[in-house]
Amino acid sequence: MSVDVQVESPSSLSAGLRCRCPQCGEGKLFAGFLKIAPRCERCGLDFGFAEPADGPAFFVMSGVSIVVVAVWAWWAVVAQPPIWLQFATVLPALVGGCLFTLRPVKAWLVAEQYLHKAEEARWQSLGAHGDGGFTYDRRGVSDRQAAESGLSSTTK
Repeated sequence: MSVDVQVESPSSLSAGLRCRCPQCGEGKLFAGFLKIAPRCERCGLDFGFAEPADGPAFFVMSGVSIVVVAVWAWWAVVAQPPIWLQFATVLPALVGGCLFTLRPVKAWLVAEQYLHKAEEARWQSLGAHGDGGFTYDRRGVSDRQAAESGLSSTTK
């Protein structure tokens, strides 16, 4: 006799910050630094739905650069350090901040995709635009008007 144990899914923020599976909260989400694993090693969830594209990079670069540049600008005005010291601190802060936060933000966006069941768009009426009698063929009207005036649409 087997007993099914229901595992409560973690919040998307919790799963993202820990870089874990959005369904069970235990399995690893990444197979490399930023490469998403094919499936969860714990619960078997297929991560094929996960495609955050460039969203994590955009949010991380924007957020980290705003914070680092704001702190740098304040520091540069108050302390007036030499330019070499500014470069020696600000550039590593930008790169390190982006690398440190990129994985959790990507994992959080994957967890949000899982939570909201995001997937590729499906068009039910692909190629059927105009069905239903609400269309007006303007070419037909202009061809008739041209024929009545003695001009053809091909001889312009």
